[in-house]
Amino acid sequence: MYFSMITPAPGREREAMHQRSVGPYADHQWLWRWFPAEADTPRDFLFRRYESRDGLPRYYTVSRRPPVPLDGTWTVQSRPYQPELRPGDVLGFELRANPTVRHGRDGKSKRHDVVMEAKKQHLAARGLQRWGEWESQDRPALQALIHERCGHWLARRGEAHGFEPLQDELIVESYQQHRERQDQSMRFTTVDFRGLLRVTDAQAFTQALFQGLGSAKGMGCGLLLVRRADPALGGEEDRGD
Repeated sequence: MYFSMITPAPGREREAMHQRSVGPYADHQWLWRWFPAEADTPRDFLFRRYESRDGLPRYYTVSRRPPVPLDGTWTVQSRPYQPELRPGDVLGFELRANPTVRHGRDGKSKRHDVVMEAKKQHLAARGLQRWGEWESQDRPALQALIHERCGHWLARRGEAHGFEPLQDELIVESYQQHRERQDQSMRFTTVDFRGLLRVTDAQAFTQALFQGLGSAKGMGCGLLLVRRADPALGGEEDRGD
């Protein structure tokens, strides 16, 4: 596996910004061209887009093949990625995810945003239709509801993928609902997690690093970025462990 960072080439920042301003689906289509392969090869990379303080985009990817630069507008730095992990290791992490729960309605199985699902459950229990109709003081703050439900989602993912998020250190932020410009029917939600986690099963966690967590991976979700939590071990600036 390879961990890579793709950034605008020095002196061509304005051109790079102009290229990458249209949304997650377009990012995915653009990045696919960086990983040339035979026709019908399934997607074998994860990505995460960041905006730096000066507004410049950059991308982190984890992939089976190193990305091949398209032109001189962007530069790529790649290295082999084979983390050495043990149960009990504590790592700092960042994750943009699409927290959903799957269940059936009307005979069909579908993914549902965990926050919207929680709001529906609360409203149904009180015979209400809209969140704004709930005016009593026992209505939870939206951010508290987001932290609770998304934190539970991450803990469940951790049980299946070899890690335990340390809840006292967990930050859940930037809850957003997206609608793709190119396909108005394509809707998804993202949440940003950061904090500390403890490895419980090194093999399962390594697979999570390689394969990602949750759904909407083609929209830039699911890539776990980790670093050693102890500065004495090095890697505080290294998002790939």
